[in-house]
Amino acid sequence: MFLGDYRIEVIPDTEFRLDGGAMFGVVPRVLWERGCPPDELNRIPLNMNCLFIETPGERILVETGIGEKWTAKETSMYGISRKQPFAETLFEKTGFGPEDISIVVNTHLHFDHAGGNTIPHPTGKAVPQFRNARYFVSESELDHAENPHERDRASYLPENWRPLQETGQLEVKPDSYEVVEGLKLEQIRGHSETMQTVRLTRGGQTLYGFADLVPTRHHLPLPWIMGYDLYPAETLEVKKRLLPRAVRENWICLFYHDTEMPLCRLSETDGRVTTTGV
Repeated sequence: MFLGDYRIEVIPDTEFRLDGGAMFGVVPRVLWERGCPPDELNRIPLNMNCLFIETPGERILVETGIGEKWTAKETSMYGISRKQPFAETLFEKTGFGPEDISIVVNTHLHFDHAGGNTIPHPTGKAVPQFRNARYFVSESELDHAENPHERDRASYLPENWRPLQETGQLEVKPDSYEVVEGLKLEQIRGHSETMQTVRLTRGGQTLYGFADLVPTRHHLPLPWIMGYDLYPAETLEVKKRLLPRAVRENWICLFYHDTEMPLCRLSETDGRVTTTGV
């Protein structure tokens, strides 16, 4: 897909599973299980849909998935079913390897968004997966990752960013900034205090990545908000503001955790927002 002169590809990492109740918060299981049937452990399948953007001067990767540094116990707990390394999927989708990526952007540093920043090394120490890339993260998100509280401490794993500091590849950014012309990161409270969303405007079109504000298409109904969100009332207000705009301006929407429809446009009928094709 092209937006103007920018090439766009979705790079799916791997399927994993999280508790369905946690993924839908106060929504009763009898409602959410219609679209997301859970397994025997009440977990629903999710993916990590990373965004590759090739510009005339850069090859950019937004998010890096869950990574490959998990123990057998953790792999079982999260239901990770990796069929191949992320690097192979990247090459299949783009023709480029990790060494060709020039910029990596993390909307936030939760393990399912930044886990692929680094890979295991025979020495036992994690090393950067994208050895020639500059890694971008907001300063406020990095500060929080280094000083998490009890509510979200389990989501932050230092091996996903400290090796980048050691190599000098990690660059801290403002709460809102432009990566390259037309590609903007904006901090929006809701899922957390410091998570960012992604907006790419090029060739008269807009692609918007909601990150974890609207993780799947099943989270389009306004009150369908994750139990993981630290500020769910603010997530609600953001959805009330952004979703009508996405319909009105015909955005291409990226749902980071959707297993079947990572990219789509939205329409509204009788007050209900639904997905349409890209």
